[in-house]
Amino acid sequence: MTAEWMTLLREMRAERRAVGAFNAIMIEHAEAIVAGAELSGLPVILQISQNAVRYHGSLAPFARACLQLAADATVPVLVHLDHVEDEKLIDEGLGLGITSVMFDASKLSYADNVARTREVVDRCHATGCLVEAELGEVGGKDGAHAPGVRTDPGEAAEFVAATGVDSLAVAVGSSHAMTDRSAVLDETLIAALAQAVPVPLVLHGSSGVTDGGLRGAVAAGIVKVNIGTRLNQVLTEAVRAVLGEREQLTDPRRYLAPGRDAVRDEVARVLTVLAK
Repeated sequence: MTAEWMTLLREMRAERRAVGAFNAIMIEHAEAIVAGAELSGLPVILQISQNAVRYHGSLAPFARACLQLAADATVPVLVHLDHVEDEKLIDEGLGLGITSVMFDASKLSYADNVARTREVVDRCHATGCLVEAELGEVGGKDGAHAPGVRTDPGEAAEFVAATGVDSLAVAVGSSHAMTDRSAVLDETLIAALAQAVPVPLVLHGSSGVTDGGLRGAVAAGIVKVNIGTRLNQVLTEAVRAVLGEREQLTDPRRYLAPGRDAVRDEVARVLTVLAK
């Protein structure tokens, strides 16, 4: 599985296409993400964040469900741990059969980020697991456009060489948890990073980017596009619509099913945008 995904990501990088990576909080998210990929006929990355694990209270039950959905899918589905800071969670994921993780030590100094990421890479690669890391501040403390928060191409090349990561999340103007699509990406910087860095580049905070912005980022060199907030917006809008029409409704299946369908359709739409 790992080798197949590395080949797929390399092909996408060469062809200036990208894969959508969507965050699942509930089982309905996970089902919709896989269904959307099948609807579009395109591969997808199904992500479980450390925050989602905290919400559930543990990793294993939800991760096992996601892994089963991936195994049963008719298109390639990669289950990925996202924004993990707790290394014990990575070890637990490896034990469950997770083959892709994002270790986030971006809040640390550059030297500490390199050292800890290198250790995680060595441990994960020993089991055939891919590792993504982050350099720069995606929607940093002072905002996505503050001085010094964006990823430097030279430093990024040094970081990848020193750590051996398989992909790199970069700060190029997007922010996490945006509820409007007003983010302005630095496509010139993306192109410079793609030229300097030999591994696939990852865009976090993509819910705040327009379709045109996403296409521009992919054309410049982004290969993996992370989306979470947008799916929550779509699901919530659908649920509100149903409950607004049927105030006495109490069966969650009656309002979560339309929400799941809405997420499915949005996943299929975004995947198609990224594949153009």
